[in-house]
Amino acid sequence: MQRLTTWLAEDPVRCRLLAVLADLQLPDAWLAAGFVRNLVWDRLHGYPEPTPLADLDVIYFDPVDCRPERDRDIERALSERAPGWPWSVRNQAAMHQRNDDALYSSSVDAMRYWVEVESALAARLTAAGQIEMVSPFAQSGLFALHLTLNPWRPRPAAFRQRLATKGWLERWPRLQVQEPLAAGLI
Repeated sequence: MQRLTTWLAEDPVRCRLLAVLADLQLPDAWLAAGFVRNLVWDRLHGYPEPTPLADLDVIYFDPVDCRPERDRDIERALSERAPGWPWSVRNQAAMHQRNDDALYSSSVDAMRYWVEVESALAARLTAAGQIEMVSPFAQSGLFALHLTLNPWRPRPAAFRQRLATKGWLERWPRLQVQEPLAAGLI
């Protein structure tokens, strides 16, 4: 993860977005998924320009206030501080209901249920201004350019759908879908 932390620190745009999120001081808040994952895939493919982010996935965990309006209010606050970015905010304390899962205990716990391992990765700035990384999985596949179905909670139909619609294999042709999905066993 040190290499990834270094890459994030070298990216002034991502550092600015991390700072914008940190300024809101949301509980257990992170920029997740493509914000981090795409940086790695771009670097490992040697792309000089970063892939545009379809959205900025902000996750946070606040069981006290799970109103959807709060997520929209946070999106507006982020858009005021960093206009033009596609902010997408979700309180993970409420997402278990949408996903028909058991109650989550934190943002990291919620990421254990995400469809693919390599997306279950997030970054934030600490109070001291340091980049902190978190994932419920060992992220060895990320740097090996793997796409891996979540083994803890496999959802092969959702995985196939995401592969078909996200354009990952076209944008990053060196990515390798990992077994058992690639072999058609699931």
